[in-house]
Amino acid sequence: MSEVINLTKGQRIDLSKVAPTTTKFHIGLGWDTNKYDGSAAFDLDSSAFLLKDGKAVDMGSLVYYGKLKSDCGSIIHHGDNLTGDGAGDDEVIEVDTAKIDTTKYNEVEISVTIYDADTRKQTFGQVDNAYIRIFDPATGKEVCRYDLTEDYSGSTAVVVGKIYFKDGSWRVQAIGGGYTGGLAAICAAVGLAALNG
Repeated sequence: MSEVINLTKGQRIDLSKVAPTTTKFHIGLGWDTNKYDGSAAFDLDSSAFLLKDGKAVDMGSLVYYGKLKSDCGSIIHHGDNLTGDGAGDDEVIEVDTAKIDTTKYNEVEISVTIYDADTRKQTFGQVDNAYIRIFDPATGKEVCRYDLTEDYSGSTAVVVGKIYFKDGSWRVQAIGGGYTGGLAAICAAVGLAALNG
């Protein structure tokens, strides 16, 4: 593999070309929070949705802090980081494309939400240095990275990107779409009933 590809919003790459021998990818998400005004601690949560043409097929396709593995076993969440402290990835989601039935699902959408954002009066405008990176866990080699540099001050959730299947190969797209309403809003956008909590 060549050097890391830094994606811009909307950009797409073909994983079969940049990582032709890999089917298992780790998606690392990281962020820092502004520590001002003595505000409550931030708890950012990553989640993944297995979708068909942008819509959820079933609840078993959602992976988040309350359900760390998809029913088909293709997505595994490595656990909830409650603070975002420290260097490196704050949360990691594992995607094994070889285990995805592409007749049922053709997208894995990745998002980050602020837990209890309305009560704590928090938005992504108070989050710095947010990124998503995709790497090969076997070698540690980073395939691509997307730094979220836009102002998301009105958003409590961001769809950061997706891995999707098209014309026989898996690809990546950087999205960077902001939402209000947290995880429930993203669930609603893909056709899942709103989650409690």
